[in-house]
Amino acid sequence: MELLADFLTSDFLGKSVWLWLAFLFVVGALLAFDLGILHKKDKELGVAESLKLSVFYIAVALVFGAWLWWSMGPTSGMEYFTGYALEKALSIDNVFVISLIFSYFAIPAKYQYRALLWGIIAVLVLRGIMIGLGAALVQQYEWVLYIFAVFLIATGIKILVVGEGEKDVSKNPIVRFLSKRMRVSAELHGSHFFVRKPDPKTGKLARFATPLFLALVMINIADLVFAVDSVPAIFAITTDTYIVYTANIMAILGLRALYFALAAMVHRFEYLKYALAIVLVFIGAKIFWNQIVGKLDPAISLGVTLSLIAGGVLFSLWKTRAAAREETHGRGQTDLPPLPVGEHPHARSAGDDR
Repeated sequence: MELLADFLTSDFLGKSVWLWLAFLFVVGALLAFDLGILHKKDKELGVAESLKLSVFYIAVALVFGAWLWWSMGPTSGMEYFTGYALEKALSIDNVFVISLIFSYFAIPAKYQYRALLWGIIAVLVLRGIMIGLGAALVQQYEWVLYIFAVFLIATGIKILVVGEGEKDVSKNPIVRFLSKRMRVSAELHGSHFFVRKPDPKTGKLARFATPLFLALVMINIADLVFAVDSVPAIFAITTDTYIVYTANIMAILGLRALYFALAAMVHRFEYLKYALAIVLVFIGAKIFWNQIVGKLDPAISLGVTLSLIAGGVLFSLWKTRAAAREETHGRGQTDLPPLPVGEHPHARSAGDDR
């Protein structure tokens, strides 16, 4: 028992091991509850259910943040909430990319949520590796924070001045690489990521990846790409590895639940990216401010971040209100059924031998 107690109270990245294990247990319990009970059967997640599930995950994140505030102090609590809000907002653009990926591989809505949840398991590991490396660099070489600051300021200015390029999944080199190096089934096989079927060349049974697996891989790669912005941003808020990791994971958990609601109205957040660009510039500049003038009050950092994000959301909704009314009016005026989605090489269901 003494060995166990010593292990649980030993230090790991600045916090006791039991704190890390407790957080991972909470995340594991949430995923088990979500996959094993709420979504044991594959079904399409509607906007209303998506919003309810998102409210649940946000409530969990808020309770966890309140516990951090109570147990570690107001500074840690405000740093957590700032990081959580920033990661949540930065991830909205990821919704658009995920939507493109699902569309490209023609993944039916009823299988999308399961893919998103399984993706979180990979995110837990990949984000952990990135954050661990970032923490090690910051602890050994404090000047790395200045590199993060310059990167964040440059990224923010680029978004404001140049904008973001068009995203085309079909031209992604990883999609091409996987399609050439792996046996990939031309059709979906329910919620399976791999299936065994006769190889057309040899006639022998072989393992094939399904389009759902390729979509899962691409979603996790997209998350890594977005983490290149978000991880330095939250390290600019705090160098406490535990807060950085927990804020990241809590935000991602909620985003996966909110995906179906956001995907239906992502076009309404057209101007949010400019607000986020200003947030990145602000956070990058804060690093220099902390070193030259003195540490900025975390309450100010939280207030500025939340105000900019809220302003971006409200301005986007206001600017796109006319288009939203026209879209709603147009749907009400037509009784025509929606056009079928064009068939992609990965779009057929198993058993469709056309």
